[in-house]
Amino acid sequence: MRRKSTVLFALAALAVSPASADDKTLAKLPALAANISETSVSGISSGAYMAGQFQIAHSKIVAGAAIIAGGPYGCAESAFADLMLGPGVAFLNLSKAINGCMLNALALWGIPNVDMLVEKTQKLAEQGRIDPLSDLQSDRVYLFSGSNDHTVVPAIVKAAYEFYQRIGIAESNLTFVSSLPAGHAFVTEGEGAACENTDTPYVVDCDYDQAGEVLKRIYGPLAARVASPAGTFLEFDQRPFFEGFSNHGMGGRGVAYIPAPCAGSTTCRVHIAYHGCAQNRSMAGDAFIRESGYANWADGNGFIVLFPEAAVSPVNPQGCWDWWGYTSKDYLTRDAPQIEIVHRMLKALEKPRP
Repeated sequence: MRRKSTVLFALAALAVSPASADDKTLAKLPALAANISETSVSGISSGAYMAGQFQIAHSKIVAGAAIIAGGPYGCAESAFADLMLGPGVAFLNLSKAINGCMLNALALWGIPNVDMLVEKTQKLAEQGRIDPLSDLQSDRVYLFSGSNDHTVVPAIVKAAYEFYQRIGIAESNLTFVSSLPAGHAFVTEGEGAACENTDTPYVVDCDYDQAGEVLKRIYGPLAARVASPAGTFLEFDQRPFFEGFSNHGMGGRGVAYIPAPCAGSTTCRVHIAYHGCAQNRSMAGDAFIRESGYANWADGNGFIVLFPEAAVSPVNPQGCWDWWGYTSKDYLTRDAPQIEIVHRMLKALEKPRP
């Protein structure tokens, strides 16, 4: 009991601080003996692409994923990616990302080509650069596209659905929701702007609890959500996880929502929630973290919710996750800087409590 009280006190003392706080006061991500073998991932927009990339790279430990306003794994990679070196590859990929994997402007040229993407994924698995595809077969995947989303249009999300079908995930394990009039945003039951909006902070009220639907789809029946989260939103230092990477595109701070039982003696699972472009805290505040609903579901169901954060930079002015190769040619694999950094965060949470 004394150890539990000490951990709870420490978390309360280091809860989310203003963005101007001295970095020296930032907490370390605590060791909580988390069960990372049943991790789940979700994301919106670039975060959706990153959620899919993390799921496929580390499918041995991922139980399921939610792709919200995102497309199929590897969609942005140019046909010339394997033939070029240097930043030119990322430039080619970015052009394809915008025109072929968001706007569907390359459909006449067969992009996205789901069959080719499946073949690419199979090749990466054969090379050992991602986990075996057999580990994906039991995953549950939720996909969502709002009918008023003109940023990543519904046809692109449908291509992601088809990718999962062809990679071998059973139809019964796939859910594709496309009936709501949402804009390009994370959907809630009562928070955010009008449902059809696409604007900062990209959280909208469509009378639909998307966080709950995601978690229930992946894990099955859950205890009811709480009205107000009673745990700790812990701002932690992401920098200790950067070792070995000079070009990673990550911000210095992330947030973990830790329910009180998870800070005590309960063994909790982890859900990773990736923000979208222009949705990190420097651009959109903490609306995604506090209003998405993930924390409300975490309290009664033993989930730690990890909110990692990508940085704004000259090459990435909207703070998007790397789904076109701006950090590395390995951006789709276990060796990708952002994938490895978040995986290190999971390993830190998995360590035994002190």
